[in-house]
Amino acid sequence: MTAQTTPVTLATRPAKAASRGPRPAARGPRGRAVLYWIATHALAIALSLMFAGPLVFVALTAVMSNDQALTGDLWPRTWNWGNFTDVFARSQLLSWLGNTFLYAGLGTAFMLLSSIPVAYAMARFRFRGRKLAFLAVITMMMLPPQVVAVPVYLIWARLDLTGTLWPLILPMLFGDAFSIFLLRQFLVSIPREYTEAAKVDGCSDFRTLVKVILPMSRPAIAAVGLFQFFYCWNDYYGPLLYAHTNEANWTLSLGLASFRALHSVQWNLTMAATLLVMAPVIVVFFFAQKVFIEGVTLTGVKG
Repeated sequence: MTAQTTPVTLATRPAKAASRGPRPAARGPRGRAVLYWIATHALAIALSLMFAGPLVFVALTAVMSNDQALTGDLWPRTWNWGNFTDVFARSQLLSWLGNTFLYAGLGTAFMLLSSIPVAYAMARFRFRGRKLAFLAVITMMMLPPQVVAVPVYLIWARLDLTGTLWPLILPMLFGDAFSIFLLRQFLVSIPREYTEAAKVDGCSDFRTLVKVILPMSRPAIAAVGLFQFFYCWNDYYGPLLYAHTNEANWTLSLGLASFRALHSVQWNLTMAATLLVMAPVIVVFFFAQKVFIEGVTLTGVKG
């Protein structure tokens, strides 16, 4: 009996296994690695979605029709790329863009030209009152610009420069307290052996700064330059104070505020103009983010 029933039992097992269906494949190491990465970076992913959400909303609204932009729809029914050309047709966006590049470019260049030597002197030179000068720089960082707005405005008004952007550009020739502070913190972290070796070779202080210090300070200089460029690009208070009476000298921030007031019910055009204003800054940061993050990380290594 045992010899006869054993083949029957062995024969029926594959049939039972086949009736249950195919077994699910075991999750491989790659799948477990993906799940582990998601679990490890869950907070970063949530914060990224939180910050990217408004940008995605602006981009989608910018290509909606005027009627759909007033509804609660989140996805465009039709992609109206002509909204961007309408922004150029209904505003002086190119003129605002040129003024903003002039303000941000010259302001950043003048700031670097004046702040780097001051930071180098505070970091390397030994002179009486050095700590007092550094304390004055920190004090200037804590002074709100609105405190001195009235006397400074009167000075530029007597020089007949109101209505232009020069009252915002020319002060950068005298340095920026925040930039001097960041650059000084980075230069302190550079070993003195480099400057001493340069002086042994016969380099002057200026040549040491140009040939030795500046190449080693590229991350900090890039970080400070981007900070200043973004500040000038997004500045609304300064152009409103000095250039609001002359529309030919308006910047993007001031022009965008005026455009939004004129087209307050046309949210698609307003979002399209907002996206055009944001695009250059996003592109600049995308290509310079590595050196920017490196410079911000390295500043403040030593006090």
